[in-house]
Amino acid sequence: MGWKETDERLIKRGELILDLGFLENYEKDLKAMNTGKVGPPYLLTPSYIQLLTTIRILYRMPYRQLEGFTRSLHALVPKLPSADYSGLRKRILALPVDPYQSLNEKHEPISIAVDSTGVKVHRAGGWVERKHGKKKRYVKLHFAVDIESKEVVAMNIPTDDMHDVKAFPDLLEEAGKRRKIKRCLGDGAYDSGDIYEALEAQGIESVIKPRRNSVPDTSSARGRVVEEFHGLGYEAWACEKGYGMRWMVETAYSSFKRLFGECSLSRTMENIAHELVAKVALYNLLVNM
Repeated sequence: MGWKETDERLIKRGELILDLGFLENYEKDLKAMNTGKVGPPYLLTPSYIQLLTTIRILYRMPYRQLEGFTRSLHALVPKLPSADYSGLRKRILALPVDPYQSLNEKHEPISIAVDSTGVKVHRAGGWVERKHGKKKRYVKLHFAVDIESKEVVAMNIPTDDMHDVKAFPDLLEEAGKRRKIKRCLGDGAYDSGDIYEALEAQGIESVIKPRRNSVPDTSSARGRVVEEFHGLGYEAWACEKGYGMRWMVETAYSSFKRLFGECSLSRTMENIAHELVAKVALYNLLVNM
């Protein structure tokens, strides 16, 4: 892809942020939402809530500042009502989010890279300290990334410091629901006999870097990889297997944190998980523009 195409993709991302196309059916959507409703009528459609969620995530905006944003937007577009921050919080947290909705349709098998990263949650002091003590200031986020498109095809947010090996089965299962996997790349944290066997059982090639002190004595699937690794040496093995493409998951994490920051805005684990799912949904949308 040339610089001109890259520039155009970045420009389109700016257009997405304040896309007001949903206004054409705003009254119709409100009428449908309020038909048969008991109590005060809805004033904000899900499409408007989705726009406000995007603004909150991209600009890391607290709910009170988001209320101020709705006031200014109402002055510019009278059809869009302003809203109070507590109501916005409830509607945003109740908004169903599918992180994989924007994935491109693919039928051919893909290669995935898996890894985990920490997301800071310094504002979530109460839950973090009760769960882990005062030094615990992050949650782990696990990704499976398509190494060609950089799409996140599976994610996992465990409620504790789950080791990468234990998080892997759910991650692989989630990725398999949306893509046919032909190859899986991972660093030494995934050097486990159970993982090699699980991949071999599904016909997936394992490109996982064995640890330096690895010996081929834990499983037949792992043993063959370790023997090949030691026979070729790291440089030749990495070149032959394309292990360098594992960095695509690191690139995805880097882009993710540049877009949305290093920290979570939420305070409880449930809301942190909801926020991260929304961020992945927006990330997948942006990388596919």
